[in-house]
Amino acid sequence: MTKVKIATSAYDFDWFDSFSDYEAKITRWVEAASDCDLLVFPEYGAMELASLGGTAIAADLEASLHEVARHEEARDRLHADLARRFDLHILAASGPALPDPAKRPVNRAVLFGPQGRIGHQDKQVMTRFEREDWDVVGAPGLRLFDTAVGKIGILICYDGEFPLLGRALAEAGAEIILVPSCTDTIAGFNRVRIGAMARALESQCVVVQSPTVGNVDWNPAIDENRGIAAIYAPPDGLWPESGIIAEGRLDRPEWIKAEVDLAKVAQSRADGRVLPFAHWPESALSKVI
Repeated sequence: MTKVKIATSAYDFDWFDSFSDYEAKITRWVEAASDCDLLVFPEYGAMELASLGGTAIAADLEASLHEVARHEEARDRLHADLARRFDLHILAASGPALPDPAKRPVNRAVLFGPQGRIGHQDKQVMTRFEREDWDVVGAPGLRLFDTAVGKIGILICYDGEFPLLGRALAEAGAEIILVPSCTDTIAGFNRVRIGAMARALESQCVVVQSPTVGNVDWNPAIDENRGIAAIYAPPDGLWPESGIIAEGRLDRPEWIKAEVDLAKVAQSRADGRVLPFAHWPESALSKVI
């Protein structure tokens, strides 16, 4: 598939009294973007499942981590069923996972396709909040997913601010880099946004940002959320001059959709007005003298 229709979400949180309420919400969201090939949900969007533990657990940083992780299998089944039903690919909202119950939680995003679960990407570099307050840990190792909708890499929020992570994915063949994010200030959103646009520029690929939006008064980890959903490209003469393929409105829950031609990724890298992907090795040779 050369042309891919992408939908990226600016996603708000809800309180749920049952898992079926969560299932109904996610189904509505997927239905609203079922005219697309690839759907992207944000970082820590799964934290709304902390509400299933009740007010005391939802309000506690440590308890809410474990409550959300408890629903991982059910959440995976839901997204796999929806990807199969609508014949599309879904990056589910990330959330805490406990691959080893004896160790601290990781921040995991899972990719699904029409055939089921494709694989997961864990966050690499943790923010100060994750390190100092939450004790959510990194799980080193980037993955490239070779799918029917393109070669996909994932940089979860803060990871998108580190050029070498994006470069590793690009060198492995990534055509699309997904950046699910969760930021509580405009400055935080802009750090991830600028990083996402820079990754598109230097690797000459499509980068998709999906943020959380809105306020939550029942969980301190997701109490404030700012952002705009957007799809970026390198402004190298073959894409929009702004580097923005599509973008939404600040703090508005919505889907932002656009069709991209992945043949233009290869064209950019081979014959763009500038060639930062090809010329990257030269930057590694430079030293301060």
